Amino acid sequence: MRYEIGPRIRKYREAQNLSQKELAKLIGVSNSRISNWEQGINRPDVDILASICEALKVSPSELLDIRLKPEDMNEHERKVIMAYRTKVNLRQAVDILLGIDNDGVN
Repeated sequence: MRYEIGPRIRKYREAQNLSQKELAKLIGVSNSRISNWEQGINRPDVDILASICEALKVSPSELLDIRLKPEDMNEHERKVIMAYRTKVNLRQAVDILLGIDNDGVN
């Protein structure tokens, strides 16, 4: 069985311009473990996922490829998201109020 998280680890690692060795050092594992994850040979234990996400600067949802479905939100949440998407000039204020660091992403 090949695990699907590996290609995402590689994608986000490369986006951060990190080598396998550098990522391994950041999260306290061997670079061979990183290689095995990326090849789909095995997958990281759940207790290290937070460290991986922090090092790669991604959310657990992104790393695990978990998508929120429209039926998982109530009507108010949908309206808030649509307003956020359409009112670009208010995004920075909303981000500040919510304590979200968007790292320049719009």
